[in-house]
Amino acid sequence: MRPVPVDVLRLAAAVSLVPGTLGWGFIGFALFMLVLGGSMVPRALRTPAPLDLAYCATILFGAWAAMLDWYVAVSWLDLVVHAAMTGLVGAVGYAALDRVGVFGRDVPRVGVVVVSATIATTLALLWEMGEWFGHTYLDDRIQVGYDDTIGDLAAGVVGAVVAAVLLALSMPGRRDRS
Repeated sequence: MRPVPVDVLRLAAAVSLVPGTLGWGFIGFALFMLVLGGSMVPRALRTPAPLDLAYCATILFGAWAAMLDWYVAVSWLDLVVHAAMTGLVGAVGYAALDRVGVFGRDVPRVGVVVVSATIATTLALLWEMGEWFGHTYLDDRIQVGYDDTIGDLAAGVVGAVVAAVLLALSMPGRRDRS
């Protein structure tokens, strides 16, 4: 594959492994490995450039915001990142399923919304469980709590639905069925 401009963000994710590991040990290493691996998914799927860029920028920003405690300094930032990232994960997840041929060409827009939002919400639940596991068994500096988890999930569901609607509307040839 030829290099594309958003590959700069993938390179930044790879480079982030060094300061992430040196500054935060195993947790920093694990987080930036997730970011690096996650940033490769839209590249492998050949997702449209705007989705690729938004996804990679958000996942990289979100990881650094966590490591640098920006979520503590700016209380609302965590919810914004969860909304954006959850929606983008749903769109990329839908693209992955579409790429491997799970769907036919005649999926109605409402089907795109339901599948994309469901993928996103399910992965948001798994992420929150992972945060709890990490806090409980790996490093208590991972910030979790009831209000945080519920707020993250609520923001994620809103982001998932908004992104799913935008994804459905952006897909040519889809139609609504009554």
